[in-house]
Amino acid sequence: MLDKILLFIPAYCCEIQIARVLGKFTPDMKNIFTEVLVIDNRSTDKTVQNAIAAAKEVSKNTNINVKVIRNKENISLGGTHKVAFNYAIEKGFDYVCILHGDDQGNIEDLIKAIKTSRHKNLDYYLGGRFLPESKLNGYSNWRILGNKFFNLIFSFVVKRKLYDLGAGVNIFSVKDLSTRFYLTFPNRLTFNYYFILYLCAYKKRFEYFPHTWVEEDQVSNLKLFKSVSEILLLIGKYTIHGKNLFKGLHQDQLNYETEKLYDSADKT
Repeated sequence: MLDKILLFIPAYCCEIQIARVLGKFTPDMKNIFTEVLVIDNRSTDKTVQNAIAAAKEVSKNTNINVKVIRNKENISLGGTHKVAFNYAIEKGFDYVCILHGDDQGNIEDLIKAIKTSRHKNLDYYLGGRFLPESKLNGYSNWRILGNKFFNLIFSFVVKRKLYDLGAGVNIFSVKDLSTRFYLTFPNRLTFNYYFILYLCAYKKRFEYFPHTWVEEDQVSNLKLFKSVSEILLLIGKYTIHGKNLFKGLHQDQLNYETEKLYDSADKT
């Protein structure tokens, strides 16, 4: 029996890239992905219109079920993860994969990782941009140096070699997500840092797989100074409290409701 795999594509102000991401789907991918879920986080450009148009083409050409939804509030990347994880749990998927809508990651790398079946023996199979086998195209030396610096600090603190603190190509076991531990994490871009520290603190089974990461016409939403400050503060808190850090977090009261914009399963 084939696993039910949800491919989740977060999208925010990537009107050019989202069509490219969906345009790479081929008919044979129907044997891998049960459903593709595009979640728009209140984009202010034409991301939604372009996503719907591309989703219709994917559905017509590949027969893959594609759904486009939009958050009713801007809940940042972390909040959008929560929406996707909740959806995967409620719909009974076995795995949820992520592929960012800005076309920096490569779906072929994700498919290659799935076909190894390695994820079946893990809780999380994560893309590692800084594995020796991975390729970085268009990344400045400063970006590479900065990421490796924080990978080194986090690795030292958790006493485990980490090759990425949050890439946009990952495979998650829905069974392990079912406790919804992630709901207490911040919705900001630091969501991924809390996530990786949680996996280490609770000794989850995870490994990295290599992939290609491209930076061409994408616009980063990272506020560098603020993010660096938050990361350093988080490292300090984790060093002091360990897993008790997560016991002190509380779920926020934000609205995680969405609205459906397109569903290829709807027959008119």
